[in-house]
Amino acid sequence: MAGGLAVDCVEIIAENFVGRGGRPRAALDRARRDASVLVHAVGMDVAGFDPIDMGHVLGIRDLADEIEADLVSDHLCFSRLGGRHGHDLWPVPRTVETLERVAARICRIQDALGRRIALENVAAYVDFASNEMAELDVWLQLFSRTDCLMLLDLNNAYVSSVNLGGRPEDLIEGLPEERVVQIHLAGHSELGAGLLDDHGSPVADEVWRLYERAVRRFGPVTTIVERDAELPPLDVLLAEVAQARSIARAS
Repeated sequence: MAGGLAVDCVEIIAENFVGRGGRPRAALDRARRDASVLVHAVGMDVAGFDPIDMGHVLGIRDLADEIEADLVSDHLCFSRLGGRHGHDLWPVPRTVETLERVAARICRIQDALGRRIALENVAAYVDFASNEMAELDVWLQLFSRTDCLMLLDLNNAYVSSVNLGGRPEDLIEGLPEERVVQIHLAGHSELGAGLLDDHGSPVADEVWRLYERAVRRFGPVTTIVERDAELPPLDVLLAEVAQARSIARAS
């Protein structure tokens, strides 16, 4: 970082910085000199069944306000049950009851944050027999009821389509242009007959093709290339960033 960053923005995991200083915070403060910052949470339990941990939400609000974050995001999922944290991102049934409950939670979280939140679609590995709605219809209802935004994870959309069927292209074409404010790109691995969203491999060709389609639909929205495991040399990661930038500029 001594020579500055070769990227336009950086995304931080909120839970790694809330209430913490030291070296991580010093690195964040240096990054802010060269790039805009996006706050990405994994623990607000947006679609959860347990009561909202408002102390945690307010901690994220304070962090985002302090560092002047351009965006706060989390996932449309649950991660806690009965007071225990599962340390994973689980989708919820697509039912009218779930929609009403989750919409109310989103409104409470946004009120506490003092801003709209961008919610990410998560990868799915099994489906619910109780589903009453298509995924796209859930998103359209949430936009209408809560005025939230969307972080479209194209790798998750592709993984879910392979595991459960469906066409990620239909999701891209059906989402309102003004709601998608950020895109995630990542890699996956094979999991038996399906795929696992693992953030430990290069972005797949199929996901790059979805990205080309997405930027034609939504324009050159802020895009993050995620890699959490099996980290390659920095120049390999920057090459993926450059590829995403090239596709976005061509849109």
